[in-house]
Amino acid sequence: QVHVEESGGGVVQAGASLLLTCAASGRTFSYYDMGWFRQTPGKQRDFVAALSWSGGTTLYADSVKGRFTVSRGNAKNTVVLQMNSLRPEDTAVYYCAASGGAVSRDSRQYDYWGQGTRVTVSS
Repeated sequence: QVHVEESGGGVVQAGASLLLTCAASGRTFSYYDMGWFRQTPGKQRDFVAALSWSGGTTLYADSVKGRFTVSRGNAKNTVVLQMNSLRPEDTAVYYCAASGGAVSRDSRQYDYWGQGTRVTVSS
């Protein structure tokens, strides 16, 4: 069992940066691949970024490539999503998820989900 919780959302202006943190508990957390997804009202949950448990593989949605970076955090059992050059279209609730299978863009591969943290980017 893995519990995940996101933090770091907020309201920022276009062009600003935010750092989202995913804190996880569970003694096997180190072996889970981690993903970030986002969702806006009335739309499906979209893939943003993912990190393999080894750190050797990262995946990004085309819309965030070059602006967002996913990595293991400095604190134990954390994964961070550094978001730079934010745009109004990045406004969404961001979810962190853990996969016991393979690192993937497919939300169905993820077993554990956080409650989400809201990011609002104003123009």
